[in-house]
Amino acid sequence: MGEGKSYFRQIALFDDKFLPQFEQIAGYIHDNGAVAIQQILHAGRYGGIDLGYCVQPSIVPQTLPHFRAPREVNKEQIKTMIEQHAEAAKRAIKAGFDGTEITSFMGYLLANFNSKFTNRRTDEYGGSVENRGRFMRELIYAIKEAQGDDHPLIIRLNGAELMDRHGGNTEDECFELMKMAGDAGVDMISVTVGWQEAPESSIGRDIPPGHWNRLAIRAKKLLPNIPITFGVRLPDPVMANQNIADGEFDYWEVCRPMLAEPELLHKAAEDRLDEAKHCLGCMNCLSRLFRDLPYLCTNNPVLGHEVEPEYHITPAVGKKKVLIVGAGPAGLECAIAATQRGHYVTIYEKGESIGGALIGFAAHDLANKEDLQSQISYYKKMIEKLKITVNLSTEVNPKLMRSILHQYDVTVIAAGAGVDLEALPIPEQEGMLVTAADVANGKVEVGQKVVVLGGGKIGLTLAEALKQASKDVTVVEKEKRIAGDVIPAWKWRHTSWVEQLKIKTLTLSKATKISADGVTVTNDKGEETFVEADTVIAASPRKSNQALFHEFEFMVDELHGAGDALIPRGLLQAIHEGYRLGVRI
Repeated sequence: MGEGKSYFRQIALFDDKFLPQFEQIAGYIHDNGAVAIQQILHAGRYGGIDLGYCVQPSIVPQTLPHFRAPREVNKEQIKTMIEQHAEAAKRAIKAGFDGTEITSFMGYLLANFNSKFTNRRTDEYGGSVENRGRFMRELIYAIKEAQGDDHPLIIRLNGAELMDRHGGNTEDECFELMKMAGDAGVDMISVTVGWQEAPESSIGRDIPPGHWNRLAIRAKKLLPNIPITFGVRLPDPVMANQNIADGEFDYWEVCRPMLAEPELLHKAAEDRLDEAKHCLGCMNCLSRLFRDLPYLCTNNPVLGHEVEPEYHITPAVGKKKVLIVGAGPAGLECAIAATQRGHYVTIYEKGESIGGALIGFAAHDLANKEDLQSQISYYKKMIEKLKITVNLSTEVNPKLMRSILHQYDVTVIAAGAGVDLEALPIPEQEGMLVTAADVANGKVEVGQKVVVLGGGKIGLTLAEALKQASKDVTVVEKEKRIAGDVIPAWKWRHTSWVEQLKIKTLTLSKATKISADGVTVTNDKGEETFVEADTVIAASPRKSNQALFHEFEFMVDELHGAGDALIPRGLLQAIHEGYRLGVRI
């Protein structure tokens, strides 16, 4: 019926007609020496995306408007759901899978029965923790009977729902349910954290690696004889290996880190983790998934395009000499890919180090700074390994280009973007208006009272860091809302920080005058507000550094651009465009 369907591209296992494809998947897993486990998911509260309604144990209104209106299931429907899960499990084993997994994480059907937030029934399936867990126990019994004792059953259960604000389960109740699952005979428990509508973060980069390990440790102490698997915000295989050695859990769960770096386990085994890309915890993959789009990974441009030859590094037909202007992510990705194909690459960077704008803004990120900084470490290692020539503190201009004319076959402009100061009022006092880049890189001293012009990701990153450093900060944004250029699954994080830090925001507004004492701000109704300031930071409007495109048009055979030099956007576009250009030059 589609009641359990939560995602546009979600695969189905409700009919034998799907068996050939599942047999193929199980075969791939077995051919590579692994155990094949099929996860069985009914989305419950988050399902029915093609139907206009969802099914739940009780009618509890949605807190997020894009989910469907709930319908309460009756006992006969509950019985049918359990039978459908058992049939799916039997079908998975028939297809060649070694076992199955059922899941209650993220607020799906099983979680809906377990949680007192969504289960307000008064019959034997609701009320006490024991009753709320009845659906789970019956599900476990039915699946184990269907697939037999020779095939393991894993269950994913919340160690913490993070739904206190909505009246969800306490951690103690979560572990009561976990004990109940163990007593019912599951063969392994996967400990997870959070619901989709939880009002706090669980897996973003604002959560430090290892933060949730305490939940796995508690589960292991509670159920010492049942294998515990865990991986929530645990992207580092070295840390995970130590956690296992310390007895915190038995198996490391890993998803997003291997989206970012498919060779992660091989590089770990070969002691080459400095050559591995890291999951940045940026939530881009989930932002795409929740909008019915294929996964994208900021750090892995090949994800979702594995079968397309044009996305892979292949030997170049003819080796070329490539000049890259700019050592930000776009330029570096292009340099690495082009070098791996056999081209001779030279990078020119006007700054004192590689990394571009990422350096300064990573240093001001309120989240786990090491995530973004690991990107720069990766680039340094690859430049060293591939012996790519890098000329720092060297600005490329027509004069320099003329001096090296005809030495290069290809030029790539990856010079990034700056701020269009000409679009802002002329300050009455010199030094009053500074750029976001200069602030981020520590080139200017910021006063106590700060106005940030631009409420996008650049302006917000600086505003948050300055406010945390006890500065008085006001953000001026021309649009109706701040964080307009932030990826969807991360917008709430910035708006939450702004609220927590009590940063004043003036939206639908723009600076119309910058005097020696502050900024005159005019809103969309023409009303003026004066904001005292010692420093005004220009973070918007952003403007691409495109002048060299015109200057070099008749100086080189191939002229290309990538990243913010084309259109000011973000890290994903810089990495993807740089890489795609590198594999096709």
